[in-house]
Amino acid sequence: MEQFMPSQTQLELSRRDLLISSAATIAVTAAVAPAAAQSPGNDMAYTSKVSFAVNGEKRDLEVDNRTSLLDALREHLHLTGTKKGCDHGQCGACTVMVDGHRINSCLTLAVMHEGDQITTIEGLGQPENLHPMQAAFVKHDGFQCGYCTPGQICSSVAVLEEIKANIPSHVTGDLTAQAAVTAAEIRERMSGNICRCGAYSNIIDAISEVAGIKA
Repeated sequence: MEQFMPSQTQLELSRRDLLISSAATIAVTAAVAPAAAQSPGNDMAYTSKVSFAVNGEKRDLEVDNRTSLLDALREHLHLTGTKKGCDHGQCGACTVMVDGHRINSCLTLAVMHEGDQITTIEGLGQPENLHPMQAAFVKHDGFQCGYCTPGQICSSVAVLEEIKANIPSHVTGDLTAQAAVTAAEIRERMSGNICRCGAYSNIIDAISEVAGIKA
C-alpha cells in the first residue's frame, strides 16, 4: 500500500491555517468576554461583604472573593504584623488565631470568616504592655531577623491552649491522661512554624517559661 506523505507546501498551509484560526479565536474571545461581564443578565458577583472582629474590633470589608485572610489583614486592614512568607501554608509566618484556634491565614479566604473572632500579633500585646509570651521571646532571644516571630508567638500561645484543652499530638504517649507540656510536645506542635535563623532552642525556652516548666 502506498503511504501518503504530505508535501512541504501542504504542511506550510496547514500551519498557516492553524495560526490564522487561533488568532481569530483569541480576537473573538477578547471581544466577547468584556461584553459578557457587563451584560445585565450576568449575575456573577466578584466581590463580597464580610464582617468579623479583629483584635476585639468589628471590621466590615468588601473584598474580592479570592482574597485570602492574610491579604485582607495586611492590605485592607493594614495589620502588617502578620507576615507573608511562603504563601503556601508551609512556613507558619502568617499564623493567626481564629476563635481561639491557630490557622495559616494564607490558606483561607476572608469571606469564609463571617462573624469570627480573629486575633493577630497586634492583639496580643503592645510594646508598653507585652503579652507574657512576647516578653519571654524577648528575654530568651527567641528570634533573630524577627520575620517569623509574629507567627511563632501566635502559634506558641495557641499551643499552650491546645495542651490545656487536652488535645493530643503525634508524640502524646498516653491519650487517656491529661496532655503535658514537654519539650517533645512543644517541638512537635511548633513544627509548622519555620525559623530560617534557627532560634528553635530559644523558642522552646520561651514557651517553657510561660508554661511554668523547665526547658
